Amino acid sequence: MRRLLTVAAVFFLVAPFIFGASSADGAVTIVATDNGWDSQKFHNAIAALIVEHAYDGYRFDVSTASSTMNWQSMIAGDVDIDIESWTDNIASYSKDIANGDVVDVGVLVPDSAQGIYTPRYVIEGDPARGIEPMAPDLRSVKDLKKYQAVFPDDENPGKGRLYGSIPGWMVDEILYKKFEFYGLNENFNYVRLGSEASLFASLVSAYNLGEPWVGYCYEPTWIVGMLDLVRLDDEPYDPALYHEGKCAFPSQELKIVSGRGFAEKAPDLAEFFKKYRTGSAILSKALSYIEETKSSHEDAAVWFLKNNEYLLDEWLPAENAKKMKEYLSSR
Repeated sequence: MRRLLTVAAVFFLVAPFIFGASSADGAVTIVATDNGWDSQKFHNAIAALIVEHAYDGYRFDVSTASSTMNWQSMIAGDVDIDIESWTDNIASYSKDIANGDVVDVGVLVPDSAQGIYTPRYVIEGDPARGIEPMAPDLRSVKDLKKYQAVFPDDENPGKGRLYGSIPGWMVDEILYKKFEFYGLNENFNYVRLGSEASLFASLVSAYNLGEPWVGYCYEPTWIVGMLDLVRLDDEPYDPALYHEGKCAFPSQELKIVSGRGFAEKAPDLAEFFKKYRTGSAILSKALSYIEETKSSHEDAAVWFLKNNEYLLDEWLPAENAKKMKEYLSSR
């Protein structure tokens, strides 16, 4: 089983040895980011299967760290590739591209969204569940200032609770600036949970009980596919204001981004990742499968590829696609 690498002081001491051009058995090690969210873990699992079984001479590993730390490690050359990169959230992205520190490889998902979400029943009610509207006039993020009593923070009576992003995710800084820009810090607490799983668990728990919840979410994710949520409106997107939290999140392409040396290190894999493309609908279905069956990301990747073999013909040369299909038939 592939090992998980952490980005810390020890990482930088040992990186030159474990991330060299090849391992002791001659295989070239490809290292991808693992920034902690479910969809990226799923893409990494698909990539690992293809890199290790459709091609010869490669090993696939991941660097488990915050998105900020992994981005810097990719610039430094210690990480090769970032699959599902939310580049609009990265303030230095344009500069890093212009400097040649990172390279756009391809578009992974052409349609995505993120922002502040709340269950639809909070605004519209749900007669089937006996739920009355709690905030019938809630339309936008700035409206939240009027609804602290609807979203109470049980640990701090008198204030509301807004769930923010995961610590270390680049979007967290943007969200907190938005929180302050709209004055929500005056009567809300900004609560950061430790993982995507914890964030989604808080939403599912509230949803099952018909209780109010408001906070950060994004799509494609299994939770947006399974629950009826509303993304709150915001000021029109303006790239000059976005990183200050003063406008809406853009609908963005999720990209595959590599370090500057990846194409030279693994030119055949670079060609694969240029063609590796999914979409919100098919990805949400796969993530729902993981949630419903409690499968590992690797098992879900096998299931996904078996049920969507046509993608292998789109992504891979014929010989490699054939080799991958033969491997899948043995699983």
